[in-house]
Amino acid sequence: MIKVFTAEQIRQADEATLRQENISELELMDRAAGCCTTWILENIPPGFSFAIFCGKGNNGGDGLAIARQLFTRGKNIEVFLVDGTENESNCFTQNLKAWKSIPGNSTTLISDSKSIPDFTSTTIIIDALFGIGLSRGVKSPVAEIIQEINSSPCKIISIDVPSGLFCDQATADLKNVVAAHHTLSFSYAKHSFFYPEYAHLTGKIEILDIHLDKEFENKTSSIAQIPTDININSMLGNRPSFGHKGTFGHALLLVGSTGKSGAALLSTQSCLRSGVGLVTVRTPKDCVLPIQIAAPEAMCSADKHSDFITDIVKPEGYSAIGIGSGIGMDTQSGNVLKRLIQDYKSPMVLDADALNHLADNPTWLNFLPAGCILTPHLGEFNRLAGKIADPFERTKKQLEMAKKYNCYILLKGKYSALACPDGQLFFNPTGNHGMAKGGSGDALTGLITGLLAQGLSPLKAALCGAYLHGLAGDFCAQKTHPNSMTSGDIISFFADAFKAVMR
Repeated sequence: MIKVFTAEQIRQADEATLRQENISELELMDRAAGCCTTWILENIPPGFSFAIFCGKGNNGGDGLAIARQLFTRGKNIEVFLVDGTENESNCFTQNLKAWKSIPGNSTTLISDSKSIPDFTSTTIIIDALFGIGLSRGVKSPVAEIIQEINSSPCKIISIDVPSGLFCDQATADLKNVVAAHHTLSFSYAKHSFFYPEYAHLTGKIEILDIHLDKEFENKTSSIAQIPTDININSMLGNRPSFGHKGTFGHALLLVGSTGKSGAALLSTQSCLRSGVGLVTVRTPKDCVLPIQIAAPEAMCSADKHSDFITDIVKPEGYSAIGIGSGIGMDTQSGNVLKRLIQDYKSPMVLDADALNHLADNPTWLNFLPAGCILTPHLGEFNRLAGKIADPFERTKKQLEMAKKYNCYILLKGKYSALACPDGQLFFNPTGNHGMAKGGSGDALTGLITGLLAQGLSPLKAALCGAYLHGLAGDFCAQKTHPNSMTSGDIISFFADAFKAVMR
């Protein structure tokens, strides 16, 4: 797992590296700057000049080291020292001295936004004003300087973190944060990088490995973790060569209603491609025919009602149950969910309208079987959790709910966040904006249900399901196009996703 550390833990990792390697802070800063310089030289085409805005702390020291390295490689560099940021750090002072010792250096002191020249689009702005240590809002005149930078026609590269963005708490005044096109961050992703509210500020994030101390990383607990291919491979395990359809579980899906047989079909097709041995679909009578035609491998259990599910088959005999895709908000479908919660004692997967029924009847949450997996999108989670002020509060509430109801809450999005009842938090690294289409969540429900039916723990089923679903979406986007891909297309790439992690 890749660890997500707090700003304080990252500072401790820096200090551990200095001790372990017996190097100075300035040498480590030069190493980090060198990684940035290499990235810039490899990704910014010739012909651009660079305006580097430096604060007076260590982030400004990074900027000055980058300025020196780019200048010695023949780039046109102008450094702007921004007054009013903070007290000078030792590394800033030393790097400023080294920069000013270079013949032909260009250095301008900026005290307000009016001092900033009019840049053209042939200039790249490098933001090195504030780093991860910032814990208070940016005030005037620096706030106006940031706003002026953001209004320029230039591409902006932020060093480590966009200036003004907090790493471990909500940032209140987003207009006073640099809106970067690229963020070159050192060694670890920062907590705030995982929230959609800040995506327009971070731009494309590049994590540059500056080789911080691995021993510190291995022994230090983190606020969150990010799974990798290797982790997913180990969770999925090996299938026995003499296995049969009974070996790999029997999943039950309660899905569909009038006008939503597509949701039922997508969750069914997805479940079938999860590796599960058998799939039974409980669905209204009118949904049976399209499912049987498009997914002949599944068995159908037809409800007596044509429009929605009104009754539940006995849950015994099924390895896992998934409910919610397209079931609608009729009272009778809600009663099916209520009876299922009361009668079924094993973990199950709840999505879509099942979550909306829970939001309308919050006391039902107290009766969820232990280990259930809830897969809300942001809107569904807000209906479940109530008013939320900021993304950090959302994560806090997500973790509190997971603990209170002894369940796993997978909050879907760019970095789907899995909150666990034991307090663990995971961010899923796979997936893309092309998956933001109707039916994508139904496909995820079927996949997780199928994995759960095969005997994976709820934690492993949720982590593997989110990872494989996103990876299939990434393969789909590469082969087709994010704009035109559909949820059905994503399912067709499940095999590629499994193949990639189980090689």
